[in-house]
Amino acid sequence: MVSDGKRKKRDRKSKTQTTLDPTSSTINDEVFSVNNVEIVNSTAPTSAKKHENRRGRPKKRPKHSPEKPEKPPPIVNGEIGVAPPVEGVNRVVPEMDAVVKVFCVHTEPNLSLPWQRKRQYSSSSSGFVICGRRVLTNAHSVEHYTQVKLKKRGSDTKYLATVLAIGTECDIALLTVNDDEFWEGVSPVEFGELPALQDAVTVVGYPIGGDTISVTSGVVSRIEILSYVHGSTELLGLQIDAAINSGNSGGPAFNDKGECVGIAFQSLKHEDAENIGYVIPTPVIKHFIQDYERNGSYTGFPFLGIEWQKMENPDMRMAMGMKSDQKGVRIRRIDPTSSRI
Repeated sequence: MVSDGKRKKRDRKSKTQTTLDPTSSTINDEVFSVNNVEIVNSTAPTSAKKHENRRGRPKKRPKHSPEKPEKPPPIVNGEIGVAPPVEGVNRVVPEMDAVVKVFCVHTEPNLSLPWQRKRQYSSSSSGFVICGRRVLTNAHSVEHYTQVKLKKRGSDTKYLATVLAIGTECDIALLTVNDDEFWEGVSPVEFGELPALQDAVTVVGYPIGGDTISVTSGVVSRIEILSYVHGSTELLGLQIDAAINSGNSGGPAFNDKGECVGIAFQSLKHEDAENIGYVIPTPVIKHFIQDYERNGSYTGFPFLGIEWQKMENPDMRMAMGMKSDQKGVRIRRIDPTSSRI
């Protein structure tokens, strides 16, 4: 028992000496060992590792990691950062630059006083450049014109334009500019074929609401014979669901290949209708251009010179002796000036 007590007392004495003189080289306590210091310093990464395991997510790799170098930008024709063109899709930049803004001063005639005219008023619309240093727009955009000026995209200069032809029936007008500066850096628009239903279209122009160019997109909703309000005629037309507002008149409608498939010219404004716009298709546009190139002026669209009636009434079909599988129309009248049938 005595030996045990002495051992305990001896242990306490050695502990006291260790606490009072920690710098002594004869002390072998593990509290001041180098290994213990390393354990104390490694508590920070240990806690971080526990915190990382608590999240349950792997550590994200930094963006600029040397293991995964950043992909360099493509080089096309010596230019850095130009993406390679996608197959089947043309650039829209040349077509956008070909769209111009049309400024017109109108002076309507006074039919009650033929020797004088009404008060002048101005309007703005859209147009686009085609081959042969010519510009297409709507006929109602330059109706009763006194002065017509054109302004290119990104320019403040207005160029005086000359009206070559006006097609009231098809609501198309052809312009040109004598100043050579106007045609610098402008690529003409190319025409495409008649689109099909649900084909994507993009209408470009200068509508109200701003001074810069505007782009609206939609699809072809309907293809049928439409009533042209300006000419009071019925010709082939396209109905689209892209927004066509005041100022869009005369602007081109492009397909997904960058080709012009029509000219925006009117829209339906009704409380029960939304996003109903109409476009003059390329067959009507090409007929107008070919007519001017062949004759030197616009001569119009041919007219059959008859009045006809649908045969949908079953009593009318029975009276005319039509069978159930027969189809056709009834000619009610032939104009005296029409050609013989």
